[in-house]
Amino acid sequence: MVIRKSGMKTNVMEKMRGGTGNTSILHLVNCENEKNIRLLSEITLLPGCSIGNHGHENESEYFFILSGNGTVNDNGTDFSVSPGDATITESGASHSISNTGTVPLVFLAVIVTY
Repeated sequence: MVIRKSGMKTNVMEKMRGGTGNTSILHLVNCENEKNIRLLSEITLLPGCSIGNHGHENESEYFFILSGNGTVNDNGTDFSVSPGDATITESGASHSISNTGTVPLVFLAVIVTY
């Protein structure tokens, strides 16, 4: 099966999870019928924008950084991220991400449920 990017749905959310600015979410797969994947999306944060701190229960979220630079707060500890980096937030943990660079921060976000 081939999925064309032109047919995918994009949402723009303002102040996502209490963050700053707008978050653009390109849904790569409609996960409504998926058993263990709740989200598989490409997310873009413009400079100065962020997704606020939020927790995960009975699921893990993975970020795969594609371009740009940012900071991920994982359970109260800040980590710088850049292209090629990946983060994992496991069940019972919380995280946030912000674009601290001068170009868009683009990453894949995958939420796997248990």
